Amino acid sequence: MSSSSPPSADQFGAQLSGTAAKRISTREDGSLDVMGSVGGVRGIVEAGLPATAFLTAYLLTDDLAVAIGLAIAIGVLFTLARLLQRGSLVQSFSGLAGVLICAAFAHFSGEARGYYVPGFFINAGYILGLSLSVALRWPAMGILFGLIRGEGFQWRQDALRRRRYALATWLITAVLASRLVVQLPLYFAENEAALGVTRVAMGVPLYAFALWLGWMITRETPAVEDAEQKSTG
Repeated sequence: MSSSSPPSADQFGAQLSGTAAKRISTREDGSLDVMGSVGGVRGIVEAGLPATAFLTAYLLTDDLAVAIGLAIAIGVLFTLARLLQRGSLVQSFSGLAGVLICAAFAHFSGEARGYYVPGFFINAGYILGLSLSVALRWPAMGILFGLIRGEGFQWRQDALRRRRYALATWLITAVLASRLVVQLPLYFAENEAALGVTRVAMGVPLYAFALWLGWMITRETPAVEDAEQKSTG
């Protein structure tokens, strides 16, 4: 019986890098392609249209079933379009799965605001995970950006770069936390209209800005880094 050795750190890093590259897009000059990283215009539309349609239908008809049906129908159409274009099964069905989960919460709660409850738990989970990554000195943005930039995990040996990646991770965490700070009071106030609008406005656009800002502050700038290291040395 043959035995196989566990993957080396380089192999593990290459696997993670491949996964990260599918989520984050860069241009030929190595700069971050923000639109590509969030799926382009199509990605923004697919992320926001089901929720927007749900809210609009509910406000116009005051019928929860109609709003749920419209959101699911749009999710199904997006899924079919990706399948016809030979998209991966995970990519094709992930958006629909999210819509179905939100729709289920709305249906079983009997309230339109229930549609937004899963998002609260998802944001809280990411906040916990990102915060934990910084506490363990493995900031998530360092793992993601470092692999894409070809740094691997070497940045962990540089205190300055580790701090910058930690800051980038806190930026993403702040975006997620701001969603809860703004949207939870609207949820408990039963203000579905404002909740729906802020959910879309604080969704992909705000995340994309934080992603771009995190990328910019973690760029390698040898001259600046040398000066900072000398001033702190």
